[in-house]
Amino acid sequence: VQLAESGGGLVQAGGSLRLSCVVSGLTPADYTFDRYAIGWFRQAPGKAREVVAVIGSSKDSTYYANSVQGRFTISRDNAKNTAYLQMNSLKPEDTAIYVCAADRYGGSYAGSYNYWGQGTQVTVSS
Repeated sequence: VQLAESGGGLVQAGGSLRLSCVVSGLTPADYTFDRYAIGWFRQAPGKAREVVAVIGSSKDSTYYANSVQGRFTISRDNAKNTAYLQMNSLKPEDTAIYVCAADRYGGSYAGSYNYWGQGTQVTVSS
Protein backbone atom coordinates (compact mmCIF):
# COMPACT_ATOMS: atom_id res chain seq x y z
CA VAL A 1 0.00 0.00 0.00
CA GLN A 2 1.45 3.37 -1.01
CA LEU A 3 0.39 6.86 -0.04
CA ALA A 4 1.40 9.96 -1.97
CA GLU A 5 0.78 13.50 -0.81
CA SER A 6 0.66 16.58 -2.97
CA GLY A 7 -0.48 20.18 -2.78
CA GLY A 8 2.03 21.64 -0.38
CA GLY A 9 3.85 24.87 -1.05
CA LEU A 10 4.58 28.39 0.10
CA VAL A 11 1.66 30.63 1.01
CA GLN A 12 1.20 33.89 2.86
CA ALA A 13 -0.53 34.00 6.21
CA GLY A 14 -4.28 34.00 5.75
CA GLY A 15 -4.03 32.00 2.55
CA SER A 16 -5.27 28.53 1.68
CA LEU A 17 -3.91 25.25 0.41
CA ARG A 18 -5.50 21.90 -0.34
CA LEU A 19 -3.47 18.79 0.27
CA SER A 20 -4.25 15.49 -1.43
CA CYS A 21 -3.38 11.97 -0.35
CA VAL A 22 -3.72 9.27 -2.98
CA VAL A 23 -3.70 5.65 -1.80
CA SER A 24 -2.57 3.00 -4.26
CA GLY A 25 -1.32 -0.55 -4.32
CA LEU A 26 -4.34 -2.05 -2.63
CA THR A 27 -4.65 -5.68 -3.58
CA PRO A 28 -7.67 -7.98 -3.40
CA ALA A 29 -6.20 -9.22 -0.12
CA ASP A 30 -6.38 -5.70 1.35
CA TYR A 31 -9.44 -3.83 2.42
CA THR A 32 -10.82 -1.42 -0.11
CA PHE A 33 -9.96 2.24 0.35
CA ASP A 34 -13.34 3.08 1.83
CA ARG A 35 -12.61 0.76 4.75
CA TYR A 36 -9.50 2.70 5.83
CA ALA A 37 -9.31 5.64 8.19
CA ILE A 38 -7.04 8.40 6.92
CA GLY A 39 -5.08 10.67 9.20
CA TRP A 40 -3.13 13.83 8.47
CA PHE A 41 -0.16 14.50 10.72
CA ARG A 42 2.46 17.24 10.69
CA GLN A 43 5.92 17.78 12.04
CA ALA A 44 7.66 21.11 12.34
CA PRO A 45 11.42 21.45 12.83
CA GLY A 46 12.37 20.68 16.41
CA LYS A 47 8.87 19.62 17.34
CA ALA A 48 7.15 16.30 17.80
CA ARG A 49 4.81 14.91 15.18
CA GLU A 50 1.21 15.84 15.91
CA VAL A 51 -2.14 14.80 14.58
CA VAL A 52 -3.95 17.39 12.48
CA ALA A 53 -7.15 15.67 11.37
CA VAL A 54 -8.59 12.20 10.92
CA ILE A 55 -11.46 10.90 8.83
CA GLY A 56 -12.92 7.50 9.46
CA SER A 57 -14.25 5.02 6.94
CA SER A 58 -17.55 6.77 7.51
CA LYS A 59 -17.26 10.25 6.06
CA ASP A 60 -19.26 11.55 9.00
CA SER A 61 -16.57 10.56 11.45
CA THR A 62 -13.92 13.27 11.69
CA TYR A 63 -11.51 14.56 14.29
CA TYR A 64 -9.55 17.80 14.38
CA ALA A 65 -6.77 19.04 16.58
CA ASN A 66 -7.81 22.09 18.56
CA SER A 67 -5.19 24.17 16.78
CA VAL A 68 -6.85 23.68 13.37
CA GLN A 69 -10.52 23.33 14.34
CA GLY A 70 -12.62 25.68 12.23
CA ARG A 71 -9.81 26.36 9.73
CA PHE A 72 -9.04 22.93 8.26
CA THR A 73 -11.44 20.44 6.71
CA ILE A 74 -10.67 16.78 6.04
CA SER A 75 -12.62 14.90 3.39
CA ARG A 76 -12.36 11.84 1.17
CA ASP A 77 -13.41 10.69 -2.28
CA ASN A 78 -13.62 6.92 -2.14
CA ALA A 79 -14.09 6.64 -5.89
CA LYS A 80 -10.65 8.22 -6.35
CA ASN A 81 -8.90 6.54 -3.40
CA THR A 82 -8.04 10.05 -2.27
CA ALA A 83 -8.28 12.04 0.93
CA TYR A 84 -7.99 15.80 1.17
CA LEU A 85 -7.05 18.40 3.72
CA GLN A 86 -8.41 21.86 2.94
CA MET A 87 -6.45 24.41 4.92
CA ASN A 88 -7.80 27.94 5.23
CA SER A 89 -6.67 30.96 7.25
CA LEU A 90 -3.18 29.54 7.41
CA LYS A 91 -0.81 30.81 10.08
CA PRO A 92 2.99 30.76 10.25
CA GLU A 93 2.72 28.18 13.03
CA ASP A 94 1.09 25.80 10.52
CA THR A 95 4.47 25.51 8.78
CA ALA A 96 5.49 21.84 8.80
CA ILE A 97 5.83 18.70 6.76
CA TYR A 98 2.35 17.24 6.37
CA VAL A 99 2.07 13.48 6.10
CA CYS A 100 -0.96 11.30 5.51
CA ALA A 101 -1.41 7.85 6.97
CA ALA A 102 -3.88 5.02 6.53
CA ASP A 103 -5.09 2.30 8.80
CA ARG A 104 -8.09 0.07 9.15
CA TYR A 105 -8.98 1.68 12.50
CA GLY A 106 -6.99 4.93 12.61
CA GLY A 107 -7.49 7.36 15.45
CA SER A 108 -5.44 10.30 16.65
CA TYR A 109 -2.45 8.23 17.73
CA ALA A 110 0.25 8.02 15.07
CA GLY A 111 1.37 4.61 16.29
CA SER A 112 -1.98 3.18 15.22
CA TYR A 113 -1.25 3.68 11.54
CA ASN A 114 0.41 1.04 9.38
CA TYR A 115 0.83 2.95 6.15
CA TRP A 116 2.49 6.33 5.67
CA GLY A 117 3.28 8.72 2.86
CA GLN A 118 6.51 10.67 2.41
CA GLY A 119 5.05 14.05 3.23
CA THR A 120 4.64 17.44 1.60
CA GLN A 121 6.11 20.71 2.84
CA VAL A 122 3.79 23.53 3.82
CA THR A 123 5.38 26.88 4.52
CA VAL A 124 3.35 29.86 5.68
CA SER A 125 5.06 33.24 5.58
CA SER A 126 4.09 36.10 7.84
